[in-house]
Amino acid sequence: MRDLDASLGLTTPNTQPSYQQKAQQAVPAFAELHCISNYSFLRGASHPEEMVQRAYELGYKAIAITDECSYSGLVKAHKTAQECGIKLVIGSEFIISPEASDEEEGFSSNPSISSGRHKLILLAPDRAAYGQLSTFISKLRRRSEKGSYQVYLEDFRWGLKNCLALWVPGGQSIEAQGQTGEALKTLFNRLWITLELFRDGQDLDKTAHALTLSSRLGLPIVASNDVHTHCPERQPLQDVLTAIKLNTNVHELGYQGFANAERTLRSLQELAILYPPEMLAESVKIADLCQFNMLELRYEYPHDLVPPHLTPKDYLRQLTFAGAKERWPQGIPEDTQALIEKELLLVAQLQYEHYFLTVQDIVQFARSQNILCQGRGSAANSAVCYCLFITEVDPARMHLLFERFISMERKEPPDIDVDFEHERREEVIQYIYKRYGRDRAALAATLITYRPRSAIRDVGKALGLDIGILELLSKSIAWWDNKDVLDERFRSIGLDPESPQATQFFRFFNEILGFPRHLSQHVGGFIISSGPLTQLVPIENASMPERTVIQWDKEDIETLGLLKIDVLALGMLTAIRKTLDLCYSSGQVSSPLTVQKIPAEDKATYQMLQSGDSVGVFQVESRAQMAMLPRLKPQNFYDLVIEVAIVRPGPIQGDMVHPYLRRRQGLEPVTYASPGVRKVLERTLGIPIFQEQVIELAMVAAGFSAGEADQLRRAMAAWKKRGGLEHFGEKLINGMRNNGHSEEFAERIFNQMKGFGEYGFPESHAASFALLVYISAWLKCHQPAAFYAGLMNSLPMGFYSPSQLIQDAKRHQVIVRPIDVATSQWDHTLEPPEKALQQPVLRLGLRMVKGLNRAAGERICAARSSADITNAKDLARRAGLDDQQLSFLARAGALTGLVGHRHQAHWDVTGIEAPLALERPQTQYAMTNENVYLNTPSVSEDMLNDYRYTGLTLGPHPMALLRNHPTLKGFCHAQDLEECRPGQLIRIAGLVTGRQRPGTASGVIFLTLEDETGNTNIIIWATVMARFRAALLQGQLLKFKGVVEREGRVIHVVAGHVEDASELLEDVQAHETPFKSRDFH
Repeated sequence: MRDLDASLGLTTPNTQPSYQQKAQQAVPAFAELHCISNYSFLRGASHPEEMVQRAYELGYKAIAITDECSYSGLVKAHKTAQECGIKLVIGSEFIISPEASDEEEGFSSNPSISSGRHKLILLAPDRAAYGQLSTFISKLRRRSEKGSYQVYLEDFRWGLKNCLALWVPGGQSIEAQGQTGEALKTLFNRLWITLELFRDGQDLDKTAHALTLSSRLGLPIVASNDVHTHCPERQPLQDVLTAIKLNTNVHELGYQGFANAERTLRSLQELAILYPPEMLAESVKIADLCQFNMLELRYEYPHDLVPPHLTPKDYLRQLTFAGAKERWPQGIPEDTQALIEKELLLVAQLQYEHYFLTVQDIVQFARSQNILCQGRGSAANSAVCYCLFITEVDPARMHLLFERFISMERKEPPDIDVDFEHERREEVIQYIYKRYGRDRAALAATLITYRPRSAIRDVGKALGLDIGILELLSKSIAWWDNKDVLDERFRSIGLDPESPQATQFFRFFNEILGFPRHLSQHVGGFIISSGPLTQLVPIENASMPERTVIQWDKEDIETLGLLKIDVLALGMLTAIRKTLDLCYSSGQVSSPLTVQKIPAEDKATYQMLQSGDSVGVFQVESRAQMAMLPRLKPQNFYDLVIEVAIVRPGPIQGDMVHPYLRRRQGLEPVTYASPGVRKVLERTLGIPIFQEQVIELAMVAAGFSAGEADQLRRAMAAWKKRGGLEHFGEKLINGMRNNGHSEEFAERIFNQMKGFGEYGFPESHAASFALLVYISAWLKCHQPAAFYAGLMNSLPMGFYSPSQLIQDAKRHQVIVRPIDVATSQWDHTLEPPEKALQQPVLRLGLRMVKGLNRAAGERICAARSSADITNAKDLARRAGLDDQQLSFLARAGALTGLVGHRHQAHWDVTGIEAPLALERPQTQYAMTNENVYLNTPSVSEDMLNDYRYTGLTLGPHPMALLRNHPTLKGFCHAQDLEECRPGQLIRIAGLVTGRQRPGTASGVIFLTLEDETGNTNIIIWATVMARFRAALLQGQLLKFKGVVEREGRVIHVVAGHVEDASELLEDVQAHETPFKSRDFH
C-alpha cells in the first residue's frame, strides 16, 4: 500500500511534501470536464456564466458545462466563454438508473440520491457528436414525463459513436464495477475512468478502486471534481437547493447532502496537491480532442414550401405581387412598388426567403380557417409582410423603417410576431406540428426563475421556518415589490430582521432570486427546421399535452442568431371575430361584417375615445390610458398610434409625455434643433415617442454610426438585466452637446433609452396595435351589445371582470337579461330589441354558471331543440343532468323561469330522484317534494348569490344596499365627483375592481373603485401605501378620505386615509331593512 500511496503522492506524514513545497512546484495545466450548473435544476448552485468566468480567472485551459441530461445552460456558458476567451467543452451528465439486481448491490432507488449510482459524462468533440448527444437527450426526455428522464446502460447503444465518455464508477463492489466497465467498453471506443476527490475520508478508497479498474480494464484515468459551485461560499446555498429538491430541510439532509464545500472550482495549486500530474494532464488531452464550437451551428429553414419549378426568390416575389394586387386592386402606387422591390432585394441578399414563406404559409392556413390574425412588432415595417397578409399596416399610412426589421449592417435574422385568436391558436400550433412533424418543429422554452414569493416559500421551508410565518410573509409581498422591502415586511409581521435566523434567510433569499427553477413553454415562439431539430437542440415534453419544447429560451435563440416564429395568442382578436359574427347573426348588418368593412376614421368613434370611454377597448382600457385619452384627444389613426406608444415607460421616464401634450394643445411652440432632427421628429411634434426615433436621433444628433446605433438598440433592450448603457450615455450626451443640442434635451433622450429598456414600442408595433384599438372602439361605439357579448364570450382577457363589463354595458343602455335555462345558450347571445331602433338585448349564457361544464350546458341547449322544457324534472330527464348540475343551475338563478325563485328552485331540484334500474325512461326522474312553497329570498340574498354563483348581478349594486349604513354616512357617489372642485376634500367608498402599479410610477398605486353610479380612480402615493398596506392589498370594500384632482374631464381622488370596510359585505343582509324601500322603488 505504501508503494501505491507513493505513486499517487499520498505518502505518510513523515515523507509527504508540505503544502508550500507543492505550491512551489510547476503549476499544472487543467481542464474541468464535469460541471453541474443551476440549469441542472435544484442541483447546481452557480450560474453557468459564473462557472466559465471563474474557470478563466483560475487559469484553466478549458471548462465543460455538463448539466444533467440537458443543454439548457450551454448558450449562456458559450456567450461568456466567447467574451473571456476560454475554451468551452460541450457535454452532459447522465445518472444511470439501476436494474433490480443493482439495487441489491447497494444502489439507491431514490432518483434524488445519486452517490451510489454510476454516472456517465458524455462530451462532444465535433459537430457530429454534438448532434448525437442532443438526439440522445431528446429520446430520453421525450419518453418520460416533463422534467424527468431515466437511462439504462443499454440505452447508450443509441448512436453515440462520436462522443467521448467519462465514467464515474458507482458504489458497488469492485467486481460489479468491473462488469459495468466491460459493458461500457463495448459501447464507447473512447472511455475514461473519472477520479473525483473531495477530502471526505473516502479519497484513498476511491483512488485505489480507480487504479484497480484502470489496470483491469486498460482504461486511462482523468481527474475531475463534480463541480456544483463556482466558489466554496455557495455551498450553503447548494445545501438549501438539495433540501428544496428533496422536500425536506437542511437540518435533516444528513448523508443526502455533500460533506463539505469541495465540489467547487479549485485553484491549480490545490489540484496539484490532490491529483497526480498525469491525471490532470489527461483532462487537457481530452479537452484538446474537443474542437467543436457552438458557432459551427448552422440553421436551415424548411425548403419544402417552394414549388419544384420555382426558386425561393421567385416564389416569394410571385406571392408578394399577387398579394399587392389584392391590396391595391386599382393599381400598386409607384412609391409602394419601389419599396417592395427594395425589400425583396434585401431579403434575397440575406437569403431569408424561406423564413417569409414559412410565416406566410402559417398565416394563409389561419385565414383559410377563418381565424383572425395579425403580425406586429418590427415586421409591421415591411411592405412585403403587408402584401403577404402577415401584417395589416398599410405602408401608405405610416412612416416605415424596414431597416428596423432587417438590414445588411445588422445581419441579424428577422423576428415576425403573429397574433392569433387566443381560443383558436391551438389549431395553428397543431397545423405546424402536422405540417413539419414533431422532429422538425418545437416551441422555445421559457425559463421559470425564483421570484420573491417562491423564494420566500422554498428557502423558508428548507431552513425549517414556521409555515404560518412564511404564509404571512408571502402574503405581505405584493407582485410589484422587490427584494429590498423584505426587511420592512419582516418587521410588519413581528419578526426581527437582525436576528441570526433572519440574516441567514436573507442571504439565501437574495442568492436564489433569479435562479432557474424549471423550463416552461414559451408563449408561442416556434423553431422550425429543414432536418431533425434534435441535431440542433434537445427537445422535451411540455406540461401541456401535444406540446414539445426545446431546451433553449428566447435569449439563447437570439444569441445564436437562430430564426424564430412567434405564434402568439391575443384575446382581443377572438373578441373581435365573435363580435363581428354576432353583428351578422343578430341581424344588425345585412351581410357578414369583416375587419376590412369597418369604416375608417369614424368621427363618432374618436369622440367616444376622447371622452375616455374605453372600458374593454384594446390597449387603451387601463386607468393610465383612460386618463390620457381626454388629454391627447385622438382625431385620426396616427393619433391612436401615438396614444398606444406614449403611455409606456420609455416616453414617461424620458419626460416626453407632458412636452408632447403641451405642444399638441398649442401651449408650447414646436421647435427643432436642426433639419436632421426635424426629419426624425416632425411627425411627433419634435418629441421622440418611438424606439426608432431614439435610434435615429443617436445617428442624426449625436453622430453615431449605423453600427453603433445597432449596438445601442441591443443595449437598450438588455440594460435592465445586464446594464451596459452607461458608456452609450456619455457618448450620446457629448455628441448631442457638440452638435448644438442642450444638455437637458440629451439627458431626457438618455433617460428615455433606459425606459425603452423596460418596455417601449417601436412605431410599427404601435401601428399594429392601433388598428385593433380602432376596430374594437368602432364596435363598442356602433354595436355595443354585440361588443360586450363578444368580450364576455372571450374571457378571460383584458383588465375587466364580467361584472365590470356588464356594469359598463348598462351605462351604454344595453339591456341585459339573466341566465335562463329556457333561452340561454352556452355563450352570451343577442335577442331582438324591445323597441325599434334599440340595440339588441344581451342574454347571459350558461357559461356564467359556476361549476357547470360546457358539455352539460350544450345538452341543455340540445334538449330545448325538440320542445320547450316544462319543469325541472323535464329538464333533468331530457338533458341528462345529475343532482350536482341541477344544484349549480338553481343556485345561479338559472331555473327561475321554470320553477321560481332560488329557494324554491333549490328545494325542488333536491327532490328529483334518479330512477331505479328497471324503471322506464319516460319516468326516469321523480319529484318527491312537490307542493312545498318556500319564501322568496331577499334582494341582498339574491345579490350575494348572484356574485357567489355567477360572478355578477343584474340586481342592485352592493353599494346601493349599503348606502344607508351608519358608517357610510356622508360618503359621496362616483357620479358626484363631476360636481366637485379641484382640491376639495371628500370621502368615498366602493368595491375594489382593479389595482395597477406601473413600473415608472415611483411606487404609486392606481386603484379603481366601483359603486352603484360608476368608477372612481384613486391615486395612492407610496407614503400612504406604506401606512395602509394591508387594507390596500387585501381589502374588497374600501373607504377613502382624499382630495379631488382634475384636469379637464379627467378626475382622480388622491388618497390620504384608507379604511378596510370589507366586513360590511359579510353582514349586508343585516342592514337591508333600514334602507330597503329607498333602494328598490
